[in-house]
Amino acid sequence: MNETAGTHETETQRDTRRWWTLAVFAYVALEGAGLQMRGAVIPELRATFGAPDWQLGLVAPAGTLGYLLVVMVVGVVASRFDTRRLLLVGFVGTGVGIFFMGVAPSFLLFLSALVGRGLFTGVGRGTDRPLLSHLYPTQRGRLFSYYDMMWAVGATTGPALVAAAVWLGDWRLAYYTLGLAFVPLIGLVWFLPTPDIAGGDDTLDLAELRRIGRQPEVVATAVTLFLSAGIEGGLFTWLTTFAQGRVPGALATASLSIMLVAYIPGRFVSGRLSERFGYARLGLVQAGLLVPAFLYTFFLAEGLALLVGFFAIGLVLSGLYPTMLAYGTEAVPEHSAPVNAIAAVTSAAGIAAVPAVMGVLIGGEGILQTMRLLWAPIAVLLAVTLVTWLVIGRVTEP
Repeated sequence: MNETAGTHETETQRDTRRWWTLAVFAYVALEGAGLQMRGAVIPELRATFGAPDWQLGLVAPAGTLGYLLVVMVVGVVASRFDTRRLLLVGFVGTGVGIFFMGVAPSFLLFLSALVGRGLFTGVGRGTDRPLLSHLYPTQRGRLFSYYDMMWAVGATTGPALVAAAVWLGDWRLAYYTLGLAFVPLIGLVWFLPTPDIAGGDDTLDLAELRRIGRQPEVVATAVTLFLSAGIEGGLFTWLTTFAQGRVPGALATASLSIMLVAYIPGRFVSGRLSERFGYARLGLVQAGLLVPAFLYTFFLAEGLALLVGFFAIGLVLSGLYPTMLAYGTEAVPEHSAPVNAIAAVTSAAGIAAVPAVMGVLIGGEGILQTMRLLWAPIAVLLAVTLVTWLVIGRVTEP
């Protein structure tokens, strides 16, 4: 496996590595802001374009489908292309797509720009985390957690940016501002030398792809991320609905933001602890702590105490994705991009499936009973993590 030898780096190599890390963190924060702006801008799209609800419902899948397709392709072919060029394509395309979402004179063109942005985001997100994997081969858990923490910073900022733009009189200002924020980032990547990762991923062929798919750690990572992301998707979609009538109106609207804000310290702490406990142990603890967090929130808490529960769930749940992805990547570090693609696809499948199932259940059993049914995937998630740790017979240390 070709990776950076951190103990013998020159000062120039260390500086270059820091700048590339800054570029990746800046990109994922901006992309997270653009992603979470979608929900906040829907009322403005209805007012501006007169789009019916069925068309507005296309906003979420429009940017996701292209993203998933490209992430899978990049995961397979990334080893054959220059990392710097791939990142430039992803960064430029994402920034331009976001800017044109603000320029779009019709809802159809807005959706088209959103699809284009998703395609280029797939290039960027399919390349940036594998780059971190090779730049920090002994600190994957920490850097993956910090990476996702920066996404959470952006995701928390995105809706606020739309609110500020609406307050100034035009929702399009949010997209202009975010699109232009990519300009200095693109300039930085343009002038940075190619990252020193000694070739990055090894070349992938069909035999290697099959080996990756049979790796127990990778399988456990995929299953765990499907379940944990499904829980996230259910909360992202239905938490505000659950909070309505249970906490004051303004706080009900902000309930999801309260959970998302907890992602920032949650992922920071997860990154620090990953090097102390190891990925499998930490994932087991995180999955286990979800049980009392859900018990308190959906069985015991009432009124404003629910907000404490929302924050606690976000604090614990936030660390599972980067921890388990680092666990899977550690098993086949020479193929970081394919593992990253597997994680993206399985987590997206969970985010899509669980909220849909919950929507069906809500009609017959009510929102409280449906939230309590999330105990089932939590129990499976905990079991999968535990079995992985015990049956494989070893814990992959960072």
